[in-house]
Amino acid sequence: MWLFDRAAKAICIASALHTPLGRADPTVGQTGSFSNFGQFAHGLGLSTSDTANLREKYSQADTPEQVTQVACLTALSSLGHSQVTTFPLNQTLVEINWSETCYAEPHCIVQPENSNSVSTILQIIRYYMVKFAIRSGGHSPNPGWSSIGGQGILLDMGKLNSVSLSSDRTFASLGPGARWLQVYEILDVEKAVVVGARVPDVGVGGLILGGGYSYTSNQFGLVADTVKQFEVVLSNGSIVNANIDENYDLFWALKGGGPNFGIVTRYDLYTIPTYEVWIEEQIYSTDQAFEVLAAFDQWQLGGAIDEKSSIALAIALDIISVAFIYSEPLSEPPSVFSPFKSIEPTTVAIPSSNITFARLAESVNSAFQSNRGRHDYRGCSTRIDSNMTQEVYRFWRERAVAVHESTGANQTFGIQHVGPSLVQKGVENGGNPLNLPSGSMQWWTTTVDWENAEDDDLVRSVAIDTTALFKKLARQRGLDVPFVYMNDAARDQNPLASYGPGSVERLKQISRSYDPDQVFQKLQNNGFLLSKI
Repeated sequence: MWLFDRAAKAICIASALHTPLGRADPTVGQTGSFSNFGQFAHGLGLSTSDTANLREKYSQADTPEQVTQVACLTALSSLGHSQVTTFPLNQTLVEINWSETCYAEPHCIVQPENSNSVSTILQIIRYYMVKFAIRSGGHSPNPGWSSIGGQGILLDMGKLNSVSLSSDRTFASLGPGARWLQVYEILDVEKAVVVGARVPDVGVGGLILGGGYSYTSNQFGLVADTVKQFEVVLSNGSIVNANIDENYDLFWALKGGGPNFGIVTRYDLYTIPTYEVWIEEQIYSTDQAFEVLAAFDQWQLGGAIDEKSSIALAIALDIISVAFIYSEPLSEPPSVFSPFKSIEPTTVAIPSSNITFARLAESVNSAFQSNRGRHDYRGCSTRIDSNMTQEVYRFWRERAVAVHESTGANQTFGIQHVGPSLVQKGVENGGNPLNLPSGSMQWWTTTVDWENAEDDDLVRSVAIDTTALFKKLARQRGLDVPFVYMNDAARDQNPLASYGPGSVERLKQISRSYDPDQVFQKLQNNGFLLSKI
């Protein structure tokens, strides 16, 4: 009779999860077969008493929440208290996420300490068919991307944060939970550098899986294009390497394909032959915005041909920050930035200096401390045209100022230059799924900060409407680029679809090959998933 009851409970649970029952072995769409629980527990190395206790609890689990509780207890028995936190949860750990839009309290938090632990928790998730989310640094402001409520398990990768340099100094090995400031500082001791994030508090994993734009991307490619090898845990718990010679299709897919294929537990990145950079940061008045945008475009269409030059442009509501960077030490400002010479800054925030990447990251980190509150961002891509950009900026500023006056929300208007060399580096380094067109382009982005949830729709409407206008004008003038940079994309955008049907179909084939039961599509809480296309 208890077998019939157990089967009925499995049907009830599967129905509650809105997925059909599958074959007898545990697959996505059904909880694990009760009859093979002993085999499952033995594979995890559980003791006889733990197996009996968990079997009993599992036999009594009637709802998805109760099954999730058993899954958390199984993780605790297998991995221990050092890696699994159950109720009551540490709220500091729950709220690591940058944006309050992502705050959610999971049923339990698993912090794997090595790839074997990641393998264990994935086997548990797959067996019990419970929902999960993965958090590297938690910098995405998109709700549910790196957080989950009480219906699931949060995999926080913060303890997988090692940073080491190979003995021949040609590559560095990074854990997904490391922050980029930590990466730069540890490698700085060895006078080594990798291509990495501009915002130092961002986690390693999320940046690379989304592509990763850097100060030196036009010289060396996106961060993902500098990966030598990924160590990946697949949905069945197996641990594989993906590189140019081994599992090449997975290697290709992970370079911008998002969280669709497995959990990367180590990134090996090639080091670059650059240690010190020249930098100068100037602050301008917003009254000078059109002059600054014109000078920036002049550099984009001329000076940026020098791949060592880079400009970080951010226009806020009250100031304009322009950081000029050249990826080698210089005794005087390079001529490539001459379009800005005729514009008098209100302040020189960083005078002409030669500094290390670590020192640059520390400066950015001190200037832009992460503030609590609600955050969002958004992106789009176009060819370069000053008249179009200035028209969009005028529209954006009028809307952003009005919303600021009514809600207190702050917003920025930023442009990232993408030159033909960035695209070519991706091709030379084994390819990626982004399918970027040749020629120069720009990636527009915005960061939005506000306090009150009731203002969400109004505050976010500025970026939504600005993007719509940018794309409308670009299409009208033959300047449209359909690509959306994943790491700047908002919750309602679809960057994977922007890669084009050829890349999407190939990514889906790779997903089915390495995750045949589609665990990462069906059980992952949210994110830029192939199943949404």
